[in-house]
Amino acid sequence: EITDRQYDKLFAELKVLEEANPQLITPDSPTQRVSGRPLEGFTTVRHAVPMLSMDNTYNAEELRAFDERVAKGLGGRDFDYVVELKIDGVAISLRYEDGTLVTAATRGDGEVGDDVTTNVRTIKAVPLVLLGGRKIPTVLEVRGEVYMPTAAFVELNKLRAEAGESAFANPRNAAAGSLKLLDARITAERNLAFFAYSIGELSGPLAENHYQTLQGFKKLGLPINPNIKKAGDIDKVIDICLGWSEKRLDLG
Repeated sequence: EITDRQYDKLFAELKVLEEANPQLITPDSPTQRVSGRPLEGFTTVRHAVPMLSMDNTYNAEELRAFDERVAKGLGGRDFDYVVELKIDGVAISLRYEDGTLVTAATRGDGEVGDDVTTNVRTIKAVPLVLLGGRKIPTVLEVRGEVYMPTAAFVELNKLRAEAGESAFANPRNAAAGSLKLLDARITAERNLAFFAYSIGELSGPLAENHYQTLQGFKKLGLPINPNIKKAGDIDKVIDICLGWSEKRLDLG
């Protein structure tokens, strides 16, 4: 790792080099993350595959009822569960073509969302170019969550208070507001983060099941939640959920 001062110095040198030699600019260059001028507004994007909302539950019996429906639908119990933490942020769809990020859109109404590509490009956790070379499908839409870590949220509200501005009520509102800023340079200062969790449109095979998909994301350079667990049955799922309910306030 390097210090912020060292990074800023190298970044400035890179900008000078690219300005003198524009043919050297690559899609994944750090200089391509932040736009130089504010947008006038947001256009919309129609999702190739709808971004559906998820059901929720707060008791074990509803989980058991869900398990029964799954077993009935699959005609048996030859399946595992994947248990992931629900991050309270903003659902986003990242469209990669030939491994390069071309569009980032919010969920919107599930069918149509806002094009927030310029702002999402400022999020360091979002790769502008995927790893993997020829193994990457021509079209790969990655669904995930943009969120604001607790430390970044506290720091942002501190700065807003010092500037006489109103505080954000919670990290989710802060993340949503940051994605809808017309000036990506401000978004870049908000320290947003990202986790990938599913797939939208896909032009070719990526993995055989959901767990393998998540592990495949890591190989492509996409961050996933580190607290993902496999469960062989619904009782194990419930145990994992109960364990996290006792320590969820420690997450950040």
